[in-house]
Amino acid sequence: MNLSITMPPFEILYEKGPCICVQKPAGLLTQAPEGIDNLEDLVRQFYKDREGKSGKIYLAIIHRLDRPVSGAIVFCRNVRAAQRLAAQFRERTVRKTYLAIVEGKIETDQGQWSDYVRKIPDVAQGEVVDASLEGAKPAELGYQVLARTESHSLLEIELGTGRYHQIRLQCASRGLPVLGDRLYGAMQPFGPDVEDARHHHIALHARRLEFRHPMVDEQVEVVAPLPEAWEQSTIWKALKQQFKSKELS
Repeated sequence: MNLSITMPPFEILYEKGPCICVQKPAGLLTQAPEGIDNLEDLVRQFYKDREGKSGKIYLAIIHRLDRPVSGAIVFCRNVRAAQRLAAQFRERTVRKTYLAIVEGKIETDQGQWSDYVRKIPDVAQGEVVDASLEGAKPAELGYQVLARTESHSLLEIELGTGRYHQIRLQCASRGLPVLGDRLYGAMQPFGPDVEDARHHHIALHARRLEFRHPMVDEQVEVVAPLPEAWEQSTIWKALKQQFKSKELS
């Protein structure tokens, strides 16, 4: 028996026609050069094994999640579907909802953040900048506080734009770094201990993805379950006591 057919190395959240949504594990790149583990190669190999193909197959990456981030991500198997779905992302008709645990207590229950951000040249890091600076792009998100303790807040975030490290940047610039995100000033770790720091996790999870199926008249809503790292976090457990919705279990 080929176990890769019945037990792919990722969780399939939705599959219909040329669209597949999977759960990206934290610590894994979405895409990478040959020889570096990444989700794209895993999904591609899964299709090769399932369909008994040895040559190249078409698989389009429509969007990406940062390496330390977990959650829902969608791929397409043919060009037409990829073009149509990519257009939805460009036109901002795709709804992307995240859960984030941040260091710090937010007093306001909800709000909107608008900034200008840019990637720092030759560095895997971004920054919030003045709108007049070269490379500055608008970054917008809305947030709701689902729970808070004296030291941490649980946010539900809906992205209005999809910029480089956007949520991580906008949170950190307000003194609210995502838990575990040492790159942007977090003081506390999150997730399992790892030998290679590049495989670390942060408490940012792409919880929900909503879009129109590019080939059939159907609205798709994908919900990604919380990873084990969340369930094992004492900080998450404390926040969860403040917010008892079964939706987050």
